[in-house]
Amino acid sequence: MCRALALVSLAAIALSGIGLAGCTGEPGPSAPEATDVPAALASGPSAAPAVESKYGTPVKDRVATLGLLNKRNNLIQDLVMKTGETRRIGNVIVKLANCERTLPWEDPPEVGAFVQVWVEERENSSKPLAWRKDFSGWLFKNSPSLNVVEHPVYDIWVKDCAMSFPGEEEDPAASASSSKAAKPAGKPVTAPAPVPTPASSPAATPDAAL
Repeated sequence: MCRALALVSLAAIALSGIGLAGCTGEPGPSAPEATDVPAALASGPSAAPAVESKYGTPVKDRVATLGLLNKRNNLIQDLVMKTGETRRIGNVIVKLANCERTLPWEDPPEVGAFVQVWVEERENSSKPLAWRKDFSGWLFKNSPSLNVVEHPVYDIWVKDCAMSFPGEEEDPAASASSSKAAKPAGKPVTAPAPVPTPASSPAATPDAAL
């Protein structure tokens, strides 16, 4: 009888320990973040077909850097994407259609990107998860208020568009000075030793002539 009571007591202690461990609030192992993009979204046409310009890098070779904020955990990450690329981070999908920046002589300078955003969420508690387009349009780095991603969880903005225009190079004066600095120093030139001059003889005096 005593042995049975002891076993029951040990089992109760073990169960209470499990319950306490579950209440500590320690997070368990997190599931890997989904990165697969639905085929329909990846291959779908962009809402803004790229228009080539005679100036600057071709559209297909441009690379944009976008900032992505998850307001749930305050996590910010950079998305470096090529034009036409689609990227999934958890339950948000970002597609970059194009990016641009103003010509070097235009003022004020501006950087923009045409971005499309889908979020996987429920329309209401009785509906299943589904992808819904949340944003499609141009975002501007220096004028963010012109167009914003209005979502309660995610925020996306433009940080850079890597492209160049003809004639964009280093300042010639800076290039010249840097090339001079890069040249190896020549052999040191030794200055010739000074040639000793003979001591001048004392001037002859009338007494010496006599």
